[in-house]
Amino acid sequence: MRDAVAMGQSFAHRIRIEAHAIWLAVRDPRTPAVAKVVGMLVVGYALSPIDLVPDFIPVLGLIDDALLIPAGVWLFAKLVPAELLAEHRATAQAASQRPVSRWGILVILATWAAIALIAYEFVMLRYD
Repeated sequence: MRDAVAMGQSFAHRIRIEAHAIWLAVRDPRTPAVAKVVGMLVVGYALSPIDLVPDFIPVLGLIDDALLIPAGVWLFAKLVPAELLAEHRATAQAASQRPVSRWGILVILATWAAIALIAYEFVMLRYD
């Protein structure tokens, strides 16, 4: 993780790459079964909106994420062959460098806005 700081990557960016690498490794048939279970728990917790300690609780809400996710990544790294994890980390790093489609984001946001408007109009018509 120290090399990530030296390269100017944020902690959140590094965790996102690690979670993606673990997800790729979990899907790889060369990954041991125990590591797959641990990896699925780590990725599930990292991506889940539900935390052990809710984020709105000052300090404690963020500390659980800052401690549990890196601990899970560490444990997963101990259970998987180093070459395999390095391969998936390189793939995840390359995927994070891909350009973001601004038009794609705009289309998705517009679609959700249209769905919300239609739902709002439907509800308002039922109560009028």
